Amino acid sequence: MNRPIRKVAVALLVLLAAMFVNLNFVQVVKGSEYRNHDGNSRVLLAEYSNPRGQMVVQGTAIATSKSTNDELKYLRTYPQGPEYAAVTGFYSFDYGTRALENAQNSVLSGDDPRLFGSQLVDLFTGRNPRGGSVELTLNKAAQDAAYKGMQNPDGTYRRGAVVALDPSTGAILAVVSTPSYDPNLLSTHSASTNSRYYNALQPKNGDPNPADALLNRAFNQLYAPGSVFKVIDAAAALKAGIKPTTRLAAPNSYWPLEPQRKTPCPANHQAPCVENFSGETCDNGSTATLEFSLAKSCNTAFAQLAVTKLGAKGLKDEAALFGFEGDQLNVPLGVNRSKVGTEAVLSDDAALAQTSFGQRDVRMTPLQGAMISAAVANHGTLMEPYLVQKELGSNLSVLSDTQPKQLSQVIDPTLDEDLKAMMRGVINSAVGTGRAADITDIPGVTVGGKTGTADTGIFQNGKETPPHAWFSGYALQNGNPKIAVAVLIENGGVNGNETTGGLAAAPVAKAVMEAYLKSGGGR
Repeated sequence: MNRPIRKVAVALLVLLAAMFVNLNFVQVVKGSEYRNHDGNSRVLLAEYSNPRGQMVVQGTAIATSKSTNDELKYLRTYPQGPEYAAVTGFYSFDYGTRALENAQNSVLSGDDPRLFGSQLVDLFTGRNPRGGSVELTLNKAAQDAAYKGMQNPDGTYRRGAVVALDPSTGAILAVVSTPSYDPNLLSTHSASTNSRYYNALQPKNGDPNPADALLNRAFNQLYAPGSVFKVIDAAAALKAGIKPTTRLAAPNSYWPLEPQRKTPCPANHQAPCVENFSGETCDNGSTATLEFSLAKSCNTAFAQLAVTKLGAKGLKDEAALFGFEGDQLNVPLGVNRSKVGTEAVLSDDAALAQTSFGQRDVRMTPLQGAMISAAVANHGTLMEPYLVQKELGSNLSVLSDTQPKQLSQVIDPTLDEDLKAMMRGVINSAVGTGRAADITDIPGVTVGGKTGTADTGIFQNGKETPPHAWFSGYALQNGNPKIAVAVLIENGGVNGNETTGGLAAAPVAKAVMEAYLKSGGGR
């Protein structure tokens, strides 16, 4: 072989080797990246070539697929639209997936390895492959009442969230985040329709209180809990040997850095001084029992209790048992961690006093708010929340069935009876702030709860925005825990005249609990 031919042969071998290496690099090393790239329309077309599995609530599909005549053979639809959007999320050609459409994607799409057998059968039988389905824990009556409860008379929706739990299992019975959005308008096969609607949902520049309909306020937004946090104070107090009838110091004003000082708090609230809501007097203006202090929600009593009896560690430890600052929950949607504040911050008595009534650095999700009451209702046992009851194959075979799991024992069952009785006093005592949540038309039902009106710490034009309105409570029937609910209304503490969580949020909680109980409590 002459020299020129050898050179050509070597060059060809080098090119073949380079092509072989490149092919392996593209298919093996970069294959997954290219396959999952947003611009890979072939993958998207393949995804839309088969029907996606359903999400089901009590036998009714809240997310399903229907056949079309266009290039994308199936269209994702949401029959209940905005009411369930915080749970379903959306499946969009242009904007991807959100909420359960994302968290349960492998099952719904049929890509889950557990579905290999049924997919193989479909291949040999020529049957159109289908994704698996998920059965949710939600209750239709509770969900409907929660969504309607957040509606204003003019048809608009208040900003906020509602979460309901089954205290004995942790199953989530209702999840609402408002204002909501219509996932059907993000799942259309028209890019222009999807884009116009998506852009319309974005917060407007300069708006201090953006609607942000795509935000899941129930799981991902943190709020100061206000006086709902006093349930945790009360639990810690009972553990410390304080009885419901024990009288606590409850002055009209409390100076945590100058405990002997008796002068009223300054009007500008700049000094480290605690007073009761609207400057109210707690009982006789000097002392009040623990049960009275919880029922009337006396700030000074709980602030002084935290500083002089419980301490930063006692308060943080008790909050941790209720779920604050623990491992991140996945229900399977991710849930932001609720927090109390660092011990270093709480070592300051002024900060500890503010923390005792849910201000300063305390922040929690509405789900956490429901967990507080769920633990009290369930004999002091906190169960792990979950939203998916079953994962099913396309042939309805059960892939998984969620079993209840205990997170913690927040308080001894005997002491918990005292705590339940005190929360019942919030509802039915003469000074109780949560009377609007009481249920009197269903035999054997008792309601306990706690209201909260939380300062936002957000200022606009030199004035603080209106406070958030909270209610967290539970319903027992014949002594058995049935449902726990938390309602959060952003800037809902003021509506015309000044109101509280008891007036703004408690009626919504009552409607949810009542609807669930009257429905028979099924899932």
